[in-house]
Amino acid sequence: MDTTILGIAIITSGIIGYFISIALVTTSFYKSRANNYLSLSLFLLTSLTLLVAFDIENTVLDFLNNPVMEYLFAATLFTYFLIQIKHKYLTKSWYKWLYFPFLCALIIETILYLDVVFNLKNSDFEDLMFLIIDNASFVYNLFLIFWGRKLIKSAKAISKDKKRWLLRLNFFIICIIIIWLLSSIEFYIYDSEYMSNLLWISLSFLLWWILYYGVFKLQIIVQKDEIHQYLVSKRTNGTLTKKKINQTTVSKIITQLYIVMDQEELYKNPLLSRLDLATRLGTSEGYLSQIINQEINKSVIQFVNEYRIEAAKNLLHNPLFNKYSVEAIGMEAGFKSKSAFYTAFNTSLGMSPGTFRKLQKKS
Repeated sequence: MDTTILGIAIITSGIIGYFISIALVTTSFYKSRANNYLSLSLFLLTSLTLLVAFDIENTVLDFLNNPVMEYLFAATLFTYFLIQIKHKYLTKSWYKWLYFPFLCALIIETILYLDVVFNLKNSDFEDLMFLIIDNASFVYNLFLIFWGRKLIKSAKAISKDKKRWLLRLNFFIICIIIIWLLSSIEFYIYDSEYMSNLLWISLSFLLWWILYYGVFKLQIIVQKDEIHQYLVSKRTNGTLTKKKINQTTVSKIITQLYIVMDQEELYKNPLLSRLDLATRLGTSEGYLSQIINQEINKSVIQFVNEYRIEAAKNLLHNPLFNKYSVEAIGMEAGFKSKSAFYTAFNTSLGMSPGTFRKLQKKS
């Protein structure tokens, strides 16, 4: 494998990793307490990747290359998971002891490093200590990551979307730790780096894309949940129903349809189907489609999307929600994806949601 290509790939992934770390703490879209810990975790992971891949020796960076940062990585990532699921462990006094292994490793590593600098070392003892600390770091990382996974699975105070993203991120970190373990086994047993190079290349191309995509999507979900919680606290039901039912609306089904859409906000379910609506109204799919077409002159999806677009317009028009992304607002309104939101909005109003928001700010 061409070492130049390998080096470029790893350096590129490192640049992206550092960029994401900085963006998480400096960009208002991402800035949050949880992302502060995630930023530190990614910074440590990026640094470890570069230090191990380039095998830096006989410098201060060689000190950082040893397991000290691995202990800190495990603790910060575990903290990130706890904050995201709002777990009660964050309020416990023993929680801070999760950083104790890092402090111990730091003290031991400092002593060993000073021994090397002043030629006071006992090489056999030093090698033994490094081996113990190194292997213990793998165990500690796996322990906290699997513990975090268990807590995420049992969490009830978060949405299904957020839980799914956290579990995916957790699983990917587990894969990374296993990759580290396999690399170490290869080095100590086979004295070879062919497999390690392949693992680093795979990590370089997959790690940051998945983490960035996951972080971005998770932030969208977080914003969507915040919008939803605000709306729930301010909701007033049934205010629009009478306006929508007019003299030409004579069907009982249509009257009930308006009521359940307004009061239960069924349209906010992105998976809402014609069957779901028909079942809720106690009728058949065919009859529901027929009566909506006859009395409202629309298809079922057009009728539902009108509600979603109206909800999105209200949010985009309200300056209280200016800090939230357009995609988060589309999700809260009930659209399944960004493309579906933009297409429906543009079809209805002849402009994108972003353009609509800009026009509202100017007016």
